Amino acid sequence: MDWLWNLDVIDGPLVWVLDGLSIAGLLYLVIRRSGLLWYLSAAIALLAGALLALGTVWLVFDALNLFGGPLIRSAEPWLIGAFAGSALAILTIYWRVSWKRRVIAVACIIVFGATAALGVNGAYGVQTTLGSMFHVQNRKPITLVTPTSTPTGAPARPLYETWKPPADLPKTGRFGPLPAGDRIPNTNSGFNARPAQVYYPPAALVKDPPPLPFVLMMMGQPGDPDAKWIGEALDAIAADHQGLAPIALVVDQLGDPSVDPLCIDGRYGKVETYVTQDVLPWAKANLHILQSPKDWTVAGYSAGGSCAIYYGAKYPQTFGNVISVSGEEYPGASVPADSLRAMFDGDQNAYDAIKPATIMAKTNYADTEAFFSAGTADAVYTDMMRRAAATATSAGWKVQTFAIPGGDHGVSSLTGGLDQTLRALYPRIGLQRP
Repeated sequence: MDWLWNLDVIDGPLVWVLDGLSIAGLLYLVIRRSGLLWYLSAAIALLAGALLALGTVWLVFDALNLFGGPLIRSAEPWLIGAFAGSALAILTIYWRVSWKRRVIAVACIIVFGATAALGVNGAYGVQTTLGSMFHVQNRKPITLVTPTSTPTGAPARPLYETWKPPADLPKTGRFGPLPAGDRIPNTNSGFNARPAQVYYPPAALVKDPPPLPFVLMMMGQPGDPDAKWIGEALDAIAADHQGLAPIALVVDQLGDPSVDPLCIDGRYGKVETYVTQDVLPWAKANLHILQSPKDWTVAGYSAGGSCAIYYGAKYPQTFGNVISVSGEEYPGASVPADSLRAMFDGDQNAYDAIKPATIMAKTNYADTEAFFSAGTADAVYTDMMRRAAATATSAGWKVQTFAIPGGDHGVSSLTGGLDQTLRALYPRIGLQRP
């Protein structure tokens, strides 16, 4: 089944086949030997379906905000096409036609729906294979690089000064899921996390690698702990820095992609305990990483970005750096009423207590730096970025913000945001001259 789950759902044969079937099905439904009444009725059905799609998008994404923000514009045509085509197919079923034409009309509804699903997924662009669309892990496990020693404290000199690339330096790094036997134990939390993934830069893959900075990364919701995005971003930057990059560990803060536990210990499990008491000790023991807070970064995309800000606010003695790519200003900020009801039983004081602004107001920060980004076409998350940055700055953090030109709340802002924030991080963690 690996070949099936590995099918490209952005620009692969499956997309082309479904697009072709949808066009052929639409033409088959429209074109038939009938009078003016049929064509007039077909036009009305197509228009009604399109209007219903627009109304549904407005109700679900704008009025009710069921998905934590508006639908990105490039996804709308796919829904309009599916609704319009399905309306035409339904009209066909109830018209005086042969049973064969009715069967094909039903099949067309299925094809239109599948085509729209791939189209909307492609508009966001984060889930690139059929497996990732259905949250099925199909990437080959990566072999862990066993640490040869345990670093203590910060290096006497930054790596950009001391690193001399050896002859065995590979051109690119490696990323993938942890082997089954190396799955991070949930001994303290009991949290049912999906397998984490790790990225090793080229400098970590040589015979005698240096200890490197560490990035803990979390993706959005719904989403998977996929190291592809940060791995590709760091590989591109490492190519400009003699193979140097942080080791990145991408962990699951959801457990179930259909829910958002808000990064805390709560109704959906002990997520915070998992991250702080299971993941971090495992990283120290199993990854050849530097140990000082200045060399540790907590990062996240979208809902994962809110986790990064939360953990950075609450654990400054652990994380000296925070990266939020199109992140929420606090956990559950995209759907605050739902978060309040589902996680705190309506107790606003309890909810407010876990917000970074509350934590920052009573915490002293000696040396925390943050790097926030959002796309210029993503108004909701741009506003959140600005508010989060203002709060962090007031608390004493050193904050840099980045506007990704034309970026929406999809892959354009994810890749652009990771590139900008990680490049800005390099001087801070000693991989580039300030």
